[in-house]
Amino acid sequence: MKLNFIEKLIGSGIYSGYFPFASGTVGSIVALAIYLIPGFENPALLLFFISFFLVVGIFIGNKFEEVYGKDPKQCTIDEFVGTWISLLFLPKKALFIAIAFIIWRVMDILKPFPARQVEKMKGGLGIMLDDVIAGIYSFLIVQMFIYFINKI
Repeated sequence: MKLNFIEKLIGSGIYSGYFPFASGTVGSIVALAIYLIPGFENPALLLFFISFFLVVGIFIGNKFEEVYGKDPKQCTIDEFVGTWISLLFLPKKALFIAIAFIIWRVMDILKPFPARQVEKMKGGLGIMLDDVIAGIYSFLIVQMFIYFINKI
């Protein structure tokens, strides 16, 4: 099996997955850079891209796993989805974005229950869903943080 140009471009998060080290963090940084494009933070637009890349990521993730092995570092489309989930409905302020990014990376690395268990699933589903779960945890933590900051 071989990946075509479009599959590599999308699946590797604009080739961030081919960075020699910390490709997940690099993929998350690229996703953050896209988020910083004016207007991209619009929840409707962001939810569309999260949904689209989640579905596409499952199919492309299957191919990446066939080519590179289980949950390959070259596949960073999952980092895009997780990053964007953590940034949903966030006030576009540098402090909140930085906090969300750090919490997202911690959740992605720690993989709290059930993310670690879901990661063991074969193919694109396992590749994508653990980062969706980590992204949801990040989203919830960041939203609670913002809520309490605004109450002070």
